[in-house]
Amino acid sequence: MDTDFIVVGGSFAGMAAAMQLARANRPVRVIDAGQPRNRFAAAAHGFVGHDGRAPHAIMADARRQLLAYPSARVIDATVESAVRIDGGFDLVLAGGERMSARRLILASGVVDQFPPIPGVRERWGTSILHCPYCHGYEFLGRRLAVIGMMPMSAHMAQLIAEWSPHVTYCANGIALDPEQEKVLAARGIRIEHSKVAALGGVAPALDGIVLDDGTRVPADAAFLATQVSASPLAQQLGCAFDEGPLGLYVRTNEFQETTVAGVFAAGDVARMPHNATWAAADGVTAGAAAHRSLVFA
Repeated sequence: MDTDFIVVGGSFAGMAAAMQLARANRPVRVIDAGQPRNRFAAAAHGFVGHDGRAPHAIMADARRQLLAYPSARVIDATVESAVRIDGGFDLVLAGGERMSARRLILASGVVDQFPPIPGVRERWGTSILHCPYCHGYEFLGRRLAVIGMMPMSAHMAQLIAEWSPHVTYCANGIALDPEQEKVLAARGIRIEHSKVAALGGVAPALDGIVLDDGTRVPADAAFLATQVSASPLAQQLGCAFDEGPLGLYVRTNEFQETTVAGVFAAGDVARMPHNATWAAADGVTAGAAAHRSLVFA
């Protein structure tokens, strides 16, 4: 084996897992494709001790701190495939290099699948947002909208009203039942039923949402829930998945171990809902549990 542990993914979950293993003085390799989900956001919020810092700056510090441990190494590469072999796992990197490890931690995050609304991608993380706990405070009291992507989007509209009294729920063609309409109206939320046709303003800023019926909804920011992709490596290895409202995620137990022995998963790839603090906490659990799985094998 090339190393005891390979961690796939070098963001909050992956670095937190690797830190536990480095502090156990075990050889650990972090393989990082350099495409963290939060790379579109200017600042991370709600992460204790780092509130308001740029995510890339937090991760740069994390990498520097991890590499202070002689047993740790970070490899900037993409993992193409993973298979079980006798005594561990074999990974193939882009370019053909192979690496093997006794234990594997999947912390590669997820990829947001953007809806076919022009301008969403250009505004993602700035004025088109996914999490009010991450970004809501910066738009406190402003004109906010929620774009319906699934029946549960109406619940998000109800939640967003905590941050502003000026909220519009753009149902985007998704039917609302009478009880949902009643609840939203009771919170003072404006409801528009037509599908979203376009976004207004010069990207990455937003000043409104244009609907199919010609209505223009004033908005300084809009929240929407994206579908996310499942982990291809977990699929290749035969890990079980659970289905949440945003898509599939890797099934893990309380120790972040998947249904495949020796494979652990942490962060957005293995949980819903998503948050940097939860990702880091799950990474700690995965790293410590992966280490114990070797000690007590």
